[in-house]
Amino acid sequence: MSSHREAPEISMDPVADSTDLYAFVSPDRPNTVTLIANYIPLQAPAGGPNFYQFGDDVRYEIHIDNDGDGEADITYRFTFQSRLRNPETFLYNTGPITALNSPSWNARQFYSVRRFSGRGSTGTELGKNLACPPCNIGPLSTPNYDTLAAAAVHDLGRGIRVFAGQRAEGFYVDLGAIFDLGDLRPFENLHNQYGMHVFANPAPGVNATNQLNVHSIAIQVPIRELVRNGASGESDPKSVIGVWTTASRQAASVFDAETGKTVSSGPFRQVSRLGNPLINEVIIALGDKDRWNALPPAGDKQFAHYYAQPGLAAALPSLYPGVFPNLAALVKSGKARADLEAILLTGIPSGIIPGFQNSTGSVLSDMLRLNTAIPPSSSPNILGLLGGDLAGFPNGRRVFDDIVTVELRAVAGLTFALVDPSFTPDNAASGVTDGLTSTSVKAPYLNTFPYLGVPYSGFDNPS
Repeated sequence: MSSHREAPEISMDPVADSTDLYAFVSPDRPNTVTLIANYIPLQAPAGGPNFYQFGDDVRYEIHIDNDGDGEADITYRFTFQSRLRNPETFLYNTGPITALNSPSWNARQFYSVRRFSGRGSTGTELGKNLACPPCNIGPLSTPNYDTLAAAAVHDLGRGIRVFAGQRAEGFYVDLGAIFDLGDLRPFENLHNQYGMHVFANPAPGVNATNQLNVHSIAIQVPIRELVRNGASGESDPKSVIGVWTTASRQAASVFDAETGKTVSSGPFRQVSRLGNPLINEVIIALGDKDRWNALPPAGDKQFAHYYAQPGLAAALPSLYPGVFPNLAALVKSGKARADLEAILLTGIPSGIIPGFQNSTGSVLSDMLRLNTAIPPSSSPNILGLLGGDLAGFPNGRRVFDDIVTVELRAVAGLTFALVDPSFTPDNAASGVTDGLTSTSVKAPYLNTFPYLGVPYSGFDNPS
C-alpha cells in the first residue's frame, strides 16, 4: 500500500494501480535478483463472485536502468488473457479447484512475458500461456492453495522464474492515523490536537492493510542479466541498477452498448508508475500526481523541489509542537534536503555510509536502486540502512522492510546530518514511527520465491 490510491486518476483504476515495488538479491538464490510489482490494492478476500484478476487491457512492465540515465535498458512486459470455460454460469468455480487445469475452475487467467533490451527492441518472448493461480476462495473451493500457488511458479530457463497471481499484502502501514492529520498513535499525546480526542494516549499502530490481498507480478533473474558487462564488486557503479514499474493503457476507449464491454485502441500510454515507496503518495503535491504517474523517471528533475522541500517535513513541527525544533529551524532556513535527494533521486554515493554505495550518477530519477553486489543479510533488520543492514531499504527493498518508519525518520531529519555534519537531528527523529513492524502482518512471509505470503482466504478472512 506504499502507493495505493496515490493519485486522483489512478485511484479510479485499481487494476492499473501499482501499489508496491520490491527489488532485492534473492536470499535463497544470491546469484539472482527478485523483482516484484504489486497491483490492485486493498483486496477484500471475500470479493466474489467476480474475484480479482489482472487487466487484459493493461500492459504491465518492470523496467531496469543499468547506466544511470533514468531510461529503461531492460524491460520485462507482462500481458494477460482471461478465459471462461462456461459463460452460462455466474460462478468463478463449479467445484473444488485442485489443479491449474481443473475443469471446475471457470474464470482462468494466463499471461505472456517478453524481455526488451534498449530502445526500438522488438523484444524476446520468454514465456506464453503461463497460468496464474486462482484467488484463495476458501477450504471447499481452493482446498490445497499452497500446491496451486507452487504450480504457478514457472521456470522460463536460463535461471529465470516468474509468478503472477494473488498474494497476501505484505506492506504494513497505519493509514487511518497517518491521514488523520498525521496522528501517529505512539505519539498522539504530543499532537497539537491533543484534548480533542476521546483517546489521546500513546497506543500501538493499527495495520490498515492487514488481512487484505494484492496481485503480484514477480520475476527472479540472474544478476548477470541485469547489470552492465564487467560489473565487479560493491564499489563498482556497474553493480547498481535502478528499478521501476509501470502500467499502460491504450489511448482511446469506447463503450460498446451491444456487448456491454469497453473496446480500446490506439497507442499505449503510461497511467501508473512506482519506484521508491510513498513518493507519489506523500511527496508529490496533489496537482502534479497524475502527471508524475504518466512520465518516465528521466524527467524527474522537474519534481525535484518536492524532494528538496517536502511538505511533510514542514508539517511535523506544527503537528507536534516543541518535538522537532531542529527540523523546524532546518525548514525555515530553506536548505535543500540533499539527503533525501540522494536517497531517492540519485542513490547514495561512496563515502557517506562506510562500505556502501548505490549511486546511479547525477541524473535525478525516482527509481528503487539496488547494489546487486551486496549479499543478503544473515540477520536482516527491517530498518535497512538505518538499522545497519546494507541489504535493506533504500538499497532496493525487501518484502518485510519497514519503509514507513525509515522514510518518516529520514523526512524528520535523521539523515540530514550525513550530508551536513553541523546539523543535529531532534531526539524524536530517531524514534518516530507509525507503531508497526513486520510482525503486524498476519500472513507469514515466505523464505522462497515469490516471498509474499499465501493470500488470505475469503472464507476465513472477511474484510
